[in-house]
Amino acid sequence: MSNRARLSEDEITAGLAELPHWTREGDSIARSADAPDFPAGIRVVVAVAEQAEALDHHPDIDIRWRTLRFVLSTHSAGGLTSLDLALAARIDEALRAESAA
Repeated sequence: MSNRARLSEDEITAGLAELPHWTREGDSIARSADAPDFPAGIRVVVAVAEQAEALDHHPDIDIRWRTLRFVLSTHSAGGLTSLDLALAARIDEALRAESAA
């Protein structure tokens, strides 16, 4: 199965069980987190940008001072794919590295 193939509802539910900070928003998943300070938030965004390039899959990112919001969906598939779950896990790692919660 292609990593850009749309996931079934059961696959999405199972994937989100491994990503407790993420919530379903229609055909997307989303997470917000607060970085310790603005520079730490920007470091998270830079780390996420590098991971997104490596996967060739790019999130929507909203930065409000130290609060970051990430939204993932595979628009070409019309919903969620394994790329979204993989990038969500990498975003979680980047947030942990900067002690963001």
